[in-house]
Amino acid sequence: MSSQSEPFTMGVEEEYQIIDPVTYELSSSSSALLSTAQQTLGDKAQPELQLSQVEAATPVCRSLPQVRQALIHMRREMIAAASRQKKYLAAAGTHPFSHWKSQHITPTQRYQEIAEAQQRLAREPVFGCHVHIGVEDRELALEVMNRARIWLAPLLALASNSPFWLGQESGYASFRTMLWSRWPTSGPPQHFTCLSEYEALLRALVATGSVEDATKIYWDIRLSERFKTIEFRVADCCLTVDEAVMMVGLIRAVVQTCYEQAKGKEAFPLVRPELLRAAHWRAARYGVSSELVDVVAQCSLPAAVMIEKMLTVLRPALEAEGNWDEIACLVQETLRDGNGATRQRATYQRTGRMEEVVDWIVTETRKGLGY
Repeated sequence: MSSQSEPFTMGVEEEYQIIDPVTYELSSSSSALLSTAQQTLGDKAQPELQLSQVEAATPVCRSLPQVRQALIHMRREMIAAASRQKKYLAAAGTHPFSHWKSQHITPTQRYQEIAEAQQRLAREPVFGCHVHIGVEDRELALEVMNRARIWLAPLLALASNSPFWLGQESGYASFRTMLWSRWPTSGPPQHFTCLSEYEALLRALVATGSVEDATKIYWDIRLSERFKTIEFRVADCCLTVDEAVMMVGLIRAVVQTCYEQAKGKEAFPLVRPELLRAAHWRAARYGVSSELVDVVAQCSLPAAVMIEKMLTVLRPALEAEGNWDEIACLVQETLRDGNGATRQRATYQRTGRMEEVVDWIVTETRKGLGY
């Protein structure tokens, strides 16, 4: 499956919550934490829109074992930096109960401009996992993007990890997705006939003042403006390293599969944006606990059946990289034990306290790190 001309390298960016160890609220203390984290991670540890969140990025990786080791190192260093500031780190798409009114925007020009433009939307803290896959040829990368849109919903269902908001059950597996969907350049992108059409739209969005620059387009899948990569932004921040590795393995296989289809000029269904949005909503609403929309067959299927269908399509790419056994096993574990949202809810059902949910998320964030 792998092409000689494309590296299909991988990079992961995770957005973490900074937690006060006494109240379990979000803590607006990223400046102190980052000054410590950057001593070992350098510019791979970065501020984010809110002072209660931090982002860390892996180096460019060429294999899934490299991704796992990079994630372990990154989380260890970020957790250690938090600990030195007497804080915890948590990996989830939303904080279960901290109020957006208590959050503070990071005082940099970029983030202040976003806050001024987006107002209250920018005040609501959400935490994602962004996966970059290296594709040098931008025309082919766009073809991959067109084809990969049909797999965004099952990927989101597996990664859903934000069931609570403002101390209440949201009713959604990924409430982060619903909060984020109100931003003007979010959600699944539409189909593009060619790269020039894509670039013309970006210019029009900038020219009309809809976005300041192309880096502020936040579709669930986009061509990165900084790197020669396709960036998937659909996932909540994953609880564990295992789940992050699962997402990276699946996303890389989606890119490789769609790339081969594009190179072979295989026909693909032009799925209506309305159907894609409906499929996206279903995945955010139910995660893996109900039915997902098969946008190609135009029917609903049990989540496990839809995800198995995706795995079957991706299997040749996963086997070619030697990743099939690991990724198939991790997917089966998620279907059996539940995604992050399912397990957060189970913790609340067991304990009856949102603080206990946050404590459990903190523990899960450390899972697989050797603590």
